[in-house]
Amino acid sequence: MKKIINVDSTFNGMRVDRFIRNHLGKIPQGLLEKILRNGKIKLNNKKIKSSLKVFSGDQLNIYNINFKEKFKTAKKKFVPNKEIIKENEELIIENNENFVVLNKASGISVQGGTKSKKNLIDIFTNSKLFENDKPYSVHRLDKDTSGVFIIAKNRKTAQLLTSLFRLRKVHKTYLAICHGEIEKNKGIIKNNLIRYDNKKKITENAETIFNILDKNNNSSLVKMKPVTGRKHQLRKHFFIMGNSILGDKKYNSNNNIKSINKKLMLHSYEIKFIINNIKHTYRASLPDYFKKMLKVKRLNFSN
Repeated sequence: MKKIINVDSTFNGMRVDRFIRNHLGKIPQGLLEKILRNGKIKLNNKKIKSSLKVFSGDQLNIYNINFKEKFKTAKKKFVPNKEIIKENEELIIENNENFVVLNKASGISVQGGTKSKKNLIDIFTNSKLFENDKPYSVHRLDKDTSGVFIIAKNRKTAQLLTSLFRLRKVHKTYLAICHGEIEKNKGIIKNNLIRYDNKKKITENAETIFNILDKNNNSSLVKMKPVTGRKHQLRKHFFIMGNSILGDKKYNSNNNIKSINKKLMLHSYEIKFIINNIKHTYRASLPDYFKKMLKVKRLNFSN
């Protein structure tokens, strides 16, 4: 018996083992590796490794597996209540026939995963704004990062926007409060970044343009523009510089752990792109906790 699961843009760039668990439930990694080696699960009819990533249009092929015997039942999907749905609807900046732009709150994931239940895709799936549409995630934004985020309303728009992001035709600007006084007022960071994929070390080129908007001997307000889009790129780059972003519990260059703020002071401030010769520019206002920290650190920001 063969079963086919089609991959849509909601899962673009997701590891195949995570995609499988998302659809089939909790499968022990060892068992999953064995299933893939034996070719009982393939991608586009080809044998694959668990670290491979899936993209829109891919097909997961499943052969002769008794799911009831092999796997535990998938964990319950997050079902948002009316209050959560309303809270996120109120954060919308733009709502048209093809996509929604919102000012994402810190602490909420873009889509569900092994560590995240509360997420935007499930929230807007249950929103009246998507009563006749399906929400598609077209880019990444870390759980703890606030700011501009786009959700497509149909597959065609999702594929178009995903392509623009992949081709680096979407220009993003972030604002961050960093530890210490950054000496240079502007510059380009070109440090390569290291990540591990299933214990395999991978080195990737990464480039960030930055401008200092205000600074003192304690902190710096920085405008950041990622040229590349590596995972945690901005956080890693400024950690390497010795000026980690306030509130970053993972990449922290400040020796006093107790001084870490509860919120990550990284905000996706602006996003620009062109569709059919029409320029789109969207800005997300700073959250109150970010504004409060600017005052505490005696930093000035004007739109």
